[in-house]
Amino acid sequence: MNKEKRTAIFNRLRDENPTPTTELKHHSTFELLISVILSAQATDVSVNKATDKLYKIANTPAAIHALGVTGLKPYIKTIGLFNTKAENIIKTCAMLVDRHHSIVPNTREALEALPGVGRKTANVVLNTAFGQLAMAVDTHIFRVSNRTGIAPGKNVIEVEKRLLKLVPAEFLLDAHHWLILHGRYICLARTPRCSACVIEDLCEYRKKTSP
Repeated sequence: MNKEKRTAIFNRLRDENPTPTTELKHHSTFELLISVILSAQATDVSVNKATDKLYKIANTPAAIHALGVTGLKPYIKTIGLFNTKAENIIKTCAMLVDRHHSIVPNTREALEALPGVGRKTANVVLNTAFGQLAMAVDTHIFRVSNRTGIAPGKNVIEVEKRLLKLVPAEFLLDAHHWLILHGRYICLARTPRCSACVIEDLCEYRKKTSP
C-alpha cells in the first residue's frame, strides 16, 4: 500500500470521527491508567461498569491503596483475571504514592515499571493522557492493520513499528483510536461489515476477496 492510499484511508476515518478518543470512562490520568490495566482481556463496557462504582469510592492512588486487595476485589470481580489485577493495582498505587508523589509518570520506562503495566498499557496512557506519539496495538488494531494492508506484520511489535513509520504524520496522534474503533465496530474478526465500511474501496482485503 502506498502513502497516497494510506492518506486517503485516514482522511476518511478522520472525516467520520474528527475527535476520536478511548471508550474507557475516566476523569483523570490515574483513572485512565487503572481502567487500562483492568481492560486487559476484558471489554471496555465491563470495565466502565466496574469503575463507575469504584471511582465514586476511591479514585486516587492513596484511596485505592487504602482499600487493599480484599477491599478492591468486590468492585472488579466481574472483570476477567480480577485476582491478579487487584494485586497489581494495589502494588501500582503503592509505587505511585511512594515514588511518584501520586502522579502518573509520563515516560515509558516509568510506566512499564508499574505492576500490571505492559507496553500496550503504557502506549495507551502515553498517547491518550499525554499526547505522545505511541501506538497501542491490540487484537483489533493488529487485525485491521494486516487485513487492510495499512501496516501488515507478523506480531504486535512489528505492526506497532510499521504503523509509526507508515501512517502519515498528520494522523499519527489519533491513528490508534481510529483503528481500534474501526476494528471494534466495522472490521470485525469473523464477519467484517464491509458494506458499512468507509474505506472499503481502498482495502486490500476487499481486493483479495472480490470475485
